[in-house]
This record gives sequence, C-alpha cells and structure tokens, in this order.
Amino acid sequence: MSAKESDPKGEKARDKDSKARRKVDEVISEAKEAAKKIKEEAKEIAKDIDEGTKDFQEEAKSVASDFTKGAKEAYEELTSKEENKRILAGVLAIFFGALGIHKFVLGYYKEGVIMLVVSLLSFGFLAGLMALVGLIEGIIYLTKSDAEFYAIYQENSKPWF
Repeated sequence: MSAKESDPKGEKARDKDSKARRKVDEVISEAKEAAKKIKEEAKEIAKDIDEGTKDFQEEAKSVASDFTKGAKEAYEELTSKEENKRILAGVLAIFFGALGIHKFVLGYYKEGVIMLVVSLLSFGFLAGLMALVGLIEGIIYLTKSDAEFYAIYQENSKPWF
C-alpha cells in the first residue's frame, strides 16, 4: 500500500482522536461547573448551619438562664426560715403518725420521741392510738391555710392538735 492510501485512515483516526479530546474537554468543563455549583451550595448550607447553631446557642442560653433562675428561687424557698411545712407534716402525720415523724419535721423533738417511744415500747398495742393522733393531726394540718398553719404550729409552737 502506498502512503496516500494509509493517510486517509490516519486522518480519520486523528479526527476521532480530536473529537474524543473535545468530548473529554467538554466533560471536564461540565464537571468543573458542577463542582463550582456544589461548592456554592455547600457554602450556603454551611451558612444556614451556622445561623441555626447560633439560634440554638441563644435558645440554650435562654433556657439555661431560666432554669438557673427557677432553681435559685426553689432553693431559696426551700432553705428560707419561714418555710411552711404544712403539706409535708400533714402527709407524714397521716401515713406515719404512730412514729411521730411529723413532729420531728416541725421541730417538736420531745413530742416526736414520746410518740415513737409509746408506739415501740408498747409493742404496738398503743401504736393504734398514736396512729389515730397522727391521723387527726394530719387532717387538721391539711385543712388549715398556709398562713394559719405557719402562725399556729411554726411561729407559736403548738405541739399538739
């Protein structure tokens, strides 16, 4: 074969090679554009996440501040000297009246010891009587207003009924 006959085949191969290179260049160009779009979208997503994180941080600070304030108020209420023990004393008197636990809560240690000793040393025979006393006191405590209970049983120290 002559060089002229092999030349058209070479030209065809160069055309195919040229077309393939153009196609590859187009694909690379499209990939670069797609990468730019993805990068821009990623920046927007990151910006949204940053804004969401800031909002979350502000809300978390607000909730923590409210919780701290509430906890301080609750602590101050529980530790104040003028704490009203009406509900606690009333419930303890009803359920554990025979043991005199409600008397200890109110600071009536002598009366609490009396109720406890009577219940234990009588081997339970007089525990029913002490339980009845506790039930009556519990009902009385729970039917009084907070102010009335505080005035009678905590300020004026009325140990019985």
